[in-house]
Amino acid sequence: MILTVDDITMRFGGLVAVRNASFGVREGSITGLIGPNGAGKTTLFAIIAGFLKPTSGHIRWGERAITSLEPHQRAELGIARTFQIVQPFAGLSVLENITVGSYLRNAGSEAAIEKARAVGVRVGLEKDLDLPAASLTVAGRKRLELARALATEPKLLLLDEVLAGLNPSEIRDIVPVIHAIRDDGVTILMIEHVMQAVMNLCEHVHVLAQGELIANGTPAEVCNDAAVIEAYLGKGAAERMAKFGEANA
Repeated sequence: MILTVDDITMRFGGLVAVRNASFGVREGSITGLIGPNGAGKTTLFAIIAGFLKPTSGHIRWGERAITSLEPHQRAELGIARTFQIVQPFAGLSVLENITVGSYLRNAGSEAAIEKARAVGVRVGLEKDLDLPAASLTVAGRKRLELARALATEPKLLLLDEVLAGLNPSEIRDIVPVIHAIRDDGVTILMIEHVMQAVMNLCEHVHVLAQGELIANGTPAEVCNDAAVIEAYLGKGAAERMAKFGEANA
């Protein structure tokens, strides 16, 4: 496993946002982390990336314990994340935004800019590189957020709802980009609510509800799991759906 989350709990006062969460991410995979709003998914991402220190539990990078490392130290190891709310440096161009990330691996400005330009082309922003970041559409900003993370040359990319707010056509266009990133050797762990994309992209899915992992398996397996159905649709939903299926068989 490239990443192991081991018995992570996160408390904010009396609120338990994540409780005893344990799972692994296989190197070279696209793994999904799904669940209803407020399930604790983004909190868990923040813990993995180092922005929050868990109340208890451990994070391992391969065999190395990294729970105490700061975000920049994890970035140096190869962990990068996107954010659900995209906030580019509005006063900079698209290329300059991406270049901020590429300085992690490229000390010289010429090399950093060259790397940033290549990443921009890779995610489909080649026509927008000289535009102000503030002028981008929602879809463009999502691609920019992806590019800024990719510019750090990660081994593990944490995608936090990178498809949120996109229309079906925009989602269809960006799915192959995510596949290509994985095919280039970057492992991906993604939070996503767009179930069609989860079904098309993810090989394995973990389901978080009310801070606890309640299911894992292939996308098809978790979509048919009674506990998952009830987490999304409410108590008794799985039984009602089963009866409806029998009545219409």
